[in-house]
Amino acid sequence: MLDVVLHGPESTGKSTLAAQLAGHFGTLWVPEYGRTYCEINGTDLVPQDLIAIMDGHVAARAAMGEQARNGLIVQDTDPLMTAAWSMMLFGHRLPELDAFTGVGDLYLLMENDLPFVQDSVRMFPDRERQARFMALCEAELVCRAVPYVRIGGSREARFESAVQAIHAYGFDPELRSP
Repeated sequence: MLDVVLHGPESTGKSTLAAQLAGHFGTLWVPEYGRTYCEINGTDLVPQDLIAIMDGHVAARAAMGEQARNGLIVQDTDPLMTAAWSMMLFGHRLPELDAFTGVGDLYLLMENDLPFVQDSVRMFPDRERQARFMALCEAELVCRAVPYVRIGGSREARFESAVQAIHAYGFDPELRSP
């Protein structure tokens, strides 16, 4: 099963693209657990909250992975993104997040080039902090030495680039069993 993870700062189209990719490839996507957690518990986070977010996401991924179809699952973030949040919010790494080993096969790093859309859980609307967050997101992927492709442009261009990246990685739905 190919595990594709969308990664990047706030308001870069991760959730939209995850749903599009799942629909295109006829599979499921794992929603961003951190968003759900913050909608319920608020955004005044402490390090232990990030551990809870990691645990919740891992559980959701495990449950959805059993139901995924066509040899592909799409994740709207994963604990590597939570690790980038740790650096952004607290300025340091958390050992529990560093110990996470269930990394995806391919990461799609969403460029910070769409207009920022504020909502009830987004924290960094200014360009300076968005740029810093983008750098931390990419640094996490580099630190973990995972394969990733930058995805940018319009929503349509992002979708096309993501599909191309998944195929370039070697995914061929014709060779997968349902």
